[in-house]
Amino acid sequence: MQYEKRTIDFKSIKEMPREDRPRERLHRLGPKGVSDIELLCVVLGSGSSGRPVQDLAQDILEMIDRGEICPEDLKKVPGLGPAKAASICAGLELGRRMAGSKPRSCRSPASIFELIRHYGDRMQEHFLVIMLNGAHELMGVNVVTVGLVNRTVVHPREVFSDPLKMRATAIVLAHNHPSGNLEPSPDDLEVTMRLRKAGILLGIEVLDHIIFSSDNYMSMSESGELL
Repeated sequence: MQYEKRTIDFKSIKEMPREDRPRERLHRLGPKGVSDIELLCVVLGSGSSGRPVQDLAQDILEMIDRGEICPEDLKKVPGLGPAKAASICAGLELGRRMAGSKPRSCRSPASIFELIRHYGDRMQEHFLVIMLNGAHELMGVNVVTVGLVNRTVVHPREVFSDPLKMRATAIVLAHNHPSGNLEPSPDDLEVTMRLRKAGILLGIEVLDHIIFSSDNYMSMSESGELL
């Protein structure tokens, strides 16, 4: 099954053809076949007065990317009440606990891509750090920056802060290209080399830098860019 890039631009879910509505698509394709915004639409169920559910979902998605996922943060979203804010937080925490119950091996670019591909349909570049232990098992995924990837924005201090706290032994860098063009830019290459050098000093190996869309990826390790 191919992971579909998906945006929702109807004013109301009810205006959409029934087969294209988030809930129906989830039943047809399974949860892995729909986008993050569609999953949030299903969880929310409906919008509020003056705000369709997809607008609420988009605002929530941006807050989650920034790490703002407590009920008090989510209640700042216009049209999102305390009950739905609590439901979102409960769902995220339950997913985190279930995901953390079994170590997940990340020994190849393909396995990393499956872990992060849901970021591929974001409209802005998201720079991610995937943290691994000595057995190359997943310790966590952090969104470091949202916006263009360059040496000014992606600073080693921000990239290695959590890996150091969690005692990760290796990391994989990744960011999405909203254009779908997976060729690394000069800034991509420069940032990668800078972070690899910093990792050597800190004792945390940078294994790879993956550039991806919602349905494909390019690994600098596989392409020889990290030699």
